[in-house]
Amino acid sequence: MAAACDKCFSCNYMLLEPKDVGFFDLFHILFSNNLQRRRFVDSSEETEDDFQRRWLIFLSIVVQKLLQFMAKPVAAIGWGIEMCLNLVSSNQNVVGLLLNLLRGNVIIPDKSSRTFLSLIGNLDKRVELDESIKPGDGKYNAALSMMASKISYENTFYIQTVVQDHWKMEFLGSYDFWNDYQEKATTQACMFRDRSGDHDTIVVAFRGTEPFDADAWCSDFDISWYQLEGVGKIHSGFMKALGLQKNVGWPEPDQIKEDGSRPALAYYAIRDMLKKLLLKNEKAKFIITGHSLGGALAILFPAVLTFHKGKDSDLLLERLEGVYTFGQPRVGDKAFGEYMEKKMIEYKIRYFRFVYGNDMVPRLPYDDKALMFKHFGTCLYYNRNYEVQVVPEEPNKNYFSPTGTIPMIMNAFGELARSFTIPNKLGPNYNEGPLFKLFRIIGLLLPGAPAHCPQDYVNATRLGSSHVFLPRTNSMKSESI
Repeated sequence: MAAACDKCFSCNYMLLEPKDVGFFDLFHILFSNNLQRRRFVDSSEETEDDFQRRWLIFLSIVVQKLLQFMAKPVAAIGWGIEMCLNLVSSNQNVVGLLLNLLRGNVIIPDKSSRTFLSLIGNLDKRVELDESIKPGDGKYNAALSMMASKISYENTFYIQTVVQDHWKMEFLGSYDFWNDYQEKATTQACMFRDRSGDHDTIVVAFRGTEPFDADAWCSDFDISWYQLEGVGKIHSGFMKALGLQKNVGWPEPDQIKEDGSRPALAYYAIRDMLKKLLLKNEKAKFIITGHSLGGALAILFPAVLTFHKGKDSDLLLERLEGVYTFGQPRVGDKAFGEYMEKKMIEYKIRYFRFVYGNDMVPRLPYDDKALMFKHFGTCLYYNRNYEVQVVPEEPNKNYFSPTGTIPMIMNAFGELARSFTIPNKLGPNYNEGPLFKLFRIIGLLLPGAPAHCPQDYVNATRLGSSHVFLPRTNSMKSESI
């Protein structure tokens, strides 16, 4: 049995620890309902009679174990791919690289430079904001949030260059935050300020799952959860990434003592920075955003704020203008969703959850009787034509469906064809490069993988209708625009 820490802050829990698993011990869970005898499962319940849940525990452990085993090779492959892509771009193109090789003056890319792009950045190299979307436009915050989420995957100097030189905004910082359970800094976020006239908005963007980061993928595939009294069950991997602490959970901010020996915890550090900035200007507000894993952290941030009573938490919740998430996975159960919906009404927080097409990540973890994860809030669902529909849940909510496979493959063919025609229709800002077209082809075998990339979400925020951002009454049902 895994015993990493005291869980007194939680009234109920189910935690998985792949490091403690043995081969025969792992397979025993498929045939025995006794959780207390499993070293890799730490649960408040002694038994689990539902075979489907035990099967999902088995799969989660296997995937995490494989990710841990492949962490270094995958990171090395990722490093090689990104270096090759940047080597070509640093020397203008393949021809320029060959010529520079012959001349003996090849430009070697620096991973920390202002021009170095991650794989995500290479899939969509756009950095400019859409000039036709101005502050005051209903979709301005959404479009800005998606671009912020996209650049959050890049290094500090790249983000600073984009924010200051291209967007003409104030760069506040890019940070690596501590994960107390992984015992390393694996959570990243950036902050900047959009200020002009009486418009003063601070943007916090959490980085999503990097393609070659095994630790981040482990957080995604970990189905562990904690149940908090009066709140509900919440995905433990996402809470750990945000700053959950061993033994104490979410202590009050004044109990946190940072001595500088390690990076700060994301929630507490961002909370403190926001408080100081907001107190300097009573009209200043902030928005919080993220893509993929970053979206999960974005919606959990205000959730943790509600756990802490006091004027500082109230200040932040009252100044929170909106939460914008893109391709966000499910983060909690039905009880947690109901708790959050009440709090968002209480503090008048606007929450928009963007889902494009067949993106598989918003459809995970499963919403079924075995896992019990549920989405909540306003879902803005965009189809292949970037037409938006306001719905309580995206179509085909669990992705894997025998009846949905053929339509998803047909849609993937349509997206591939569109990648060749969209620049002619909408202009060069919507051009898709060879790398992303290749990914579209791969998507024919795995529909929903290319749909998770930032490219389509950037397009959706620019091309979709702004009417969906107008205040909606409770009586309004789903609508297409």
